[in-house]
Amino acid sequence: MAIKTIFLDRDGVINEDVGYLHKIKDFKFIEGIFETCLFFLRLDYQIIIVSNQSGIARGYYTEDDYKKLIQWMINQFSIKNIPILDSFYCPHGPGSDCSCRKPMPGMLIEAKIKYNIDMSRSWMIGDKETDIEAANLAGITNTILVESGHLINKSNSNSKFIINSIKDSKYIIKN
Repeated sequence: MAIKTIFLDRDGVINEDVGYLHKIKDFKFIEGIFETCLFFLRLDYQIIIVSNQSGIARGYYTEDDYKKLIQWMINQFSIKNIPILDSFYCPHGPGSDCSCRKPMPGMLIEAKIKYNIDMSRSWMIGDKETDIEAANLAGITNTILVESGHLINKSNSNSKFIINSIKDSKYIIKN
């Protein structure tokens, strides 16, 4: 049986976007992320993280640096009894010819195949229009764009909903 999933972008949705985050000491969780994820779990959603990490291609940090940070982050969720089903990342830079860098849907499609995900019942929560484009290309129409301090052109967005904070998603996602 297919599962339903909440796909979360990392920077700007789970943690404050500080630009090329790769050190635990610089990691700050967005207020309300844990409570919101617990709410998703109560609705029987699985949680998967999908994140562009061009800092790897740019040489700002290594894949090992990224993996250490993401494992630490997943452990923080685990301490709060929030299992993260998986985490996918694209290590390529802008202008690469890969299929995984959002707005391409590669990470979402890979997750769909690996976990038998019903994309029509799943959600994507991101902070950039590229997150929404990737979701739409992967067959996800339930999309939320989180402002997270970004200026968003709401009139040109393809997102179904635009909210101030991840905390507000529990007023939108019901089942």
